[in-house]
Amino acid sequence: LLRSFVRSLVATAASEWVSRAQMANAKTTLYVGGLDEQVTEAFLHAAFIPFGDLKDVNIPLDHTTQKNRGFGFVTFEEKDDAKEAMENMHNAELYGRVIRCNYAKPQAIKGGEQGWSMQPVWADADKYQEEIAAGEEEEEE
Repeated sequence: LLRSFVRSLVATAASEWVSRAQMANAKTTLYVGGLDEQVTEAFLHAAFIPFGDLKDVNIPLDHTTQKNRGFGFVTFEEKDDAKEAMENMHNAELYGRVIRCNYAKPQAIKGGEQGWSMQPVWADADKYQEEIAAGEEEEEE
């Protein structure tokens, strides 16, 4: 009974801590979609650095092809810089393709066998890309 209570308490505290961290990063990390497969993290960094100091640039790779999956994430130090970058880079051309920039969805918390674990935001990116595409189709109509 005590063990169950402690697990519940730890899970609640972890969830609250992650929620606070997500709130802090919610407006500083951008999802960048529509990337050409040749775009690298260095190239994406160079494209977004004019808007402000960057904390991180990440382009997830396909496990089988080792090529980028057509999207990435750019995290700024300041939320105002992220907002300016999003406003200026959404529907801009990068490496010959029109890209989409939106605020990234925060990481999802999922229970694991060893307790709570965080799942990277890009783990559900395929579903997110489908949602973005569906939204764009609605805008066109």
